[in-house]
Amino acid sequence: MSRTTRFMRCTPDDVFDVLADGWSFASWVVGAARIRDVDEAWPQPGSQIHHSVGLWPMLIDDTTSVLSIDRPHTIELKVRAWPTGEGRVRIECTEEKGGTRVVMTEDATDGPAKLVPGAVRHPMLDARNTESLKRLGFLAERQAAGSTRPERVEST
Repeated sequence: MSRTTRFMRCTPDDVFDVLADGWSFASWVVGAARIRDVDEAWPQPGSQIHHSVGLWPMLIDDTTSVLSIDRPHTIELKVRAWPTGEGRVRIECTEEKGGTRVVMTEDATDGPAKLVPGAVRHPMLDARNTESLKRLGFLAERQAAGSTRPERVEST
């Protein structure tokens, strides 16, 4: 199983605010190319993000669904990218002095990706998830700082 950790200078709620915005999924998940739809109930158990993975024009349409959530501590997801397979991702947030320790664990659960030996699969997941947590951290820390995009100024 891949296990990746990152310290973020924000609260667990800030992290979960980003996770609860299904439309932000492609901004922090490496490999997610676009979001096609987000169930209105996201991130309640059973709800889904309908996304595409890969690079254009070779995109695969699939879904990520919530298996369980205990906001702001944990969320467990079923991630799909067939024909490569599917997996399970767990994100855990623990408040620490000055911020939050975020741990992401992931592994393949079905399909051809499950056949790749762990010694090969896990380092690949580690590299991808290190970058995903970095992106998630940027968004959550920005959320914590109250930053928003500059207002658009119309010229007259």
